[in-house]
Amino acid sequence: MPIHRSRPSWEILSGDSADVYFARAERILEREGMDPVVTMEVFTRQAAILCGIDEAKNLLGHVLADVDDGEAIVEALDDGDEIAPKEVVLRIQARYRAFGLYETAILGMLAQSTGWATAAREVVNAAAPEPVISFGARHVHPDITDVLDYAAIVGGCVGASTPAGARLAGLNPTGTMPHALVLIFGDTVDAALAFDRDLDPEVPRIVLVDTFKDEAEEALRVAEALGDRLYGIRLDTPSERGRVTADLVLEVRARLDLAGHRDVKIVASGGLTPDRIRYFKEAGASVDSFAVGSYISGAPPIDFTADLKEIDGRPIAKRGRIPGRTDSPRLRPVRLADWRQT
Repeated sequence: MPIHRSRPSWEILSGDSADVYFARAERILEREGMDPVVTMEVFTRQAAILCGIDEAKNLLGHVLADVDDGEAIVEALDDGDEIAPKEVVLRIQARYRAFGLYETAILGMLAQSTGWATAAREVVNAAAPEPVISFGARHVHPDITDVLDYAAIVGGCVGASTPAGARLAGLNPTGTMPHALVLIFGDTVDAALAFDRDLDPEVPRIVLVDTFKDEAEEALRVAEALGDRLYGIRLDTPSERGRVTADLVLEVRARLDLAGHRDVKIVASGGLTPDRIRYFKEAGASVDSFAVGSYISGAPPIDFTADLKEIDGRPIAKRGRIPGRTDSPRLRPVRLADWRQT
């Protein structure tokens, strides 16, 4: 059973977030007494990692809730599917006025989330077999951080920094500590000891070590203070200090190993991209996991298109498209009742 989202927002269900011409079209068709059964297909023109389709199913489960069984037929792929250019990812057969108003919402859900998931997969492939965590919440509006983090996990990230996003994917949030905590305590070790005292045992003890002193020195101080309770350290050196480099990782790893702390993990963050991750790997710098933010959150949306392909069973299409249903053997039936949340 997929992890369901909550009921779509009032703005979506009311049509307030739709392009206004869809509402105008609905009003015209109602006044003219027209409401044909149509078949709509949705596709994109590039290879991608599909995401947002489960959110679209959730929306359709609500807006088609009053349609008699058999009058609305939905087929779709699933979040996480690799899709080919022009492959149909969603097909809806129903009376047009039952769902036409929501074309904007469906395309937007797919475009944004698929862009994020596809970028996440690029990062994950570059980092493999080391894991990637989504740290992009600070780069988007807070109302959509859950969608971003969920999409990143669909793309292959093992975790996400926000509780809302992790919850959508059925996971616990992942994170270390902010520089603010270290600055307020005035010392990295003091902040690390407080972190260890006050947080639940199941939270991994990962400590930020670039705030006050040399990263290798701070890593050793923290390792000595926490001992076996220390899971890892995070390197997030800012660009003003030369950012995290392969040489820095190599030194920190070597000094930890020489002091007997071979089990302490190294997490790297700070402006990471697939190219930067490959740079660490090619240099032999042992990063155990990567925290990636803006490369995923800043990914451009991937355009999706929705076409009517049948009207009352008659094949049809606008110029440039082939009338009638597209051969789409991977589409799977969607049981709309499974997607209706209160």
